[in-house]
Amino acid sequence: MSFRILVVAATTLEIESFKKIAGLNVTPYGFSSGNTEMNVLVTGAGAISTSWSMSEWLRSNRKPDLALNIGIAGSFSVDIKPGDVVMPVSDCFADSGIEDGDNFLTLAEAGLAGANDFPFKSGVIESAIKYSDLVKNKLRPVKAVTVNTSTGSEVTRRRLVKKYNPDIETMEGATFFYICARNFIPFLALRAISNNVETRNRNNWNIPLALENLAEKCNELIIRLE
Repeated sequence: MSFRILVVAATTLEIESFKKIAGLNVTPYGFSSGNTEMNVLVTGAGAISTSWSMSEWLRSNRKPDLALNIGIAGSFSVDIKPGDVVMPVSDCFADSGIEDGDNFLTLAEAGLAGANDFPFKSGVIESAIKYSDLVKNKLRPVKAVTVNTSTGSEVTRRRLVKKYNPDIETMEGATFFYICARNFIPFLALRAISNNVETRNRNNWNIPLALENLAEKCNELIIRLE
């Protein structure tokens, strides 16, 4: 029996890196490699598009054995540089909450949700240990935050670091985690660093390098999972 993977990316640019995996065969449902079948879903950027696209796909298709989220991300850490590929093992909706003057309260801190309400654990969602353990010696495990507005100011950067102490930032990660967890689908995420989280400066970004390295790691991952 084949092993079925749903590959989720926000943009066609990101999914193109996956298509560079050596030995992929084109099939009516997407791709195959050995005993692995792969469906590809491009959701559009942001949490809302990701939520709608994944929900619609799951309504119309049989659950995959594994969901894999791939894409680029920004790094908060000086140790995680543009071009590095990392594995988010926890994520949260970092700007979902309430402003109280100069303070920011999460929904749990404001009493509007429980920090341990399923699928959250202490306010974050964690990836499936079974699969992350398979590749943790190949990819650095990191803490991620998901935001609706990509950070581009030092004020916002400091606030997020103080509140969550994250390693990376994405605009879809926690939504992917949430949809998979609520549907009891094992999942993994790979993110290639395209930029540092700082006052916005596109001259410091390196998206081509990030996508090139993402393709390489996707190749290694598929071989490991087969």
